[in-house]
Amino acid sequence: MTDSTGTTTAATTAGTTTGTTADSTAGTATADSTAGTTTADSTAGTTTDSTSGATDAVTTAGTSTGTVVDTGTGTVTAELRGRVAVVTVNRPEVRNALNFGVLDGIEAALDAFERREDVGAVVFTGAGEKSFVAGADISQLVGYTLRDGLRARMQRLYDRVQDLELPTIAAVNGFALGGGNELAMSCDIRIAAGNARFGLPETNLGILPGAGGTQRLSRLVGLGRAQEMILTGRIIDAEEALRIGLVTSVVPAEELMGAALATAETILAKGPLAVRLAKLVVRNGAETDQRTGLLLERLAQSLLYASDEKAEGASAFLEKRPARFREQD
Repeated sequence: MTDSTGTTTAATTAGTTTGTTADSTAGTATADSTAGTTTADSTAGTTTDSTSGATDAVTTAGTSTGTVVDTGTGTVTAELRGRVAVVTVNRPEVRNALNFGVLDGIEAALDAFERREDVGAVVFTGAGEKSFVAGADISQLVGYTLRDGLRARMQRLYDRVQDLELPTIAAVNGFALGGGNELAMSCDIRIAAGNARFGLPETNLGILPGAGGTQRLSRLVGLGRAQEMILTGRIIDAEEALRIGLVTSVVPAEELMGAALATAETILAKGPLAVRLAKLVVRNGAETDQRTGLLLERLAQSLLYASDEKAEGASAFLEKRPARFREQD
């Protein structure tokens, strides 16, 4: 975990992050794929500077992959590729296990991108080829108390991801277990690499999926399948995840980021207000009865009918030209 007592230096060249995460409590780890969590060895940590809470982000100008945004922690990297923000959990040595530093980094990335008018979509992924996010870091989990459960920090963070006005895409590379699966489910679209694996195996640890898993999974795959996955802790492969509706598509691992960025660009070509209102209506309509959902739909459509965006979209179609929506200028 990188917190206010440690310093992390993230060095990037040609748009690729080369700095490793400095975790003052856990440097080496073994990942338990059956439990969806990571156990850290506190005897072998990487060196941190305990005298400063600062984080240095070093980038090389003119990189081909995008502009790096400082998240304040090496556990999460963030960069802007065109109008697409890419947020990467960066703890590959422990299969990108979630710790306080990761949560801090995701929060910082959301803070940065929500304030930028040049960001139109967000892609979440994991560093390396083995894991998206393999679950919680047990070295921290063992210390959780009743207060931590009520505070529900991870659940609240994933609620924030779900409620973003911007469209979100999870590019799932490898294991998405426990909190990793819950992060993916909080996104609007989930694209999986062929080697992706999904599960909510928290019952192996005597706990339940507490970052939205008990609610989001059943809404995506149905109550029966959700109960079976959660109660047994069974891990499924990408093809089964596609078949039951947990993910929207499966691509070869080497094509995953390209597919996620292409999907984001497709969305960005649409009317930005229409995209935001459509997301709002679909998400909130799913949480209520159909009649109320239809009312939300009617009100949102009325707003769009009165917008410049509708006028431009209709004119462009009739004139057989690409639409020039204002936020794309």
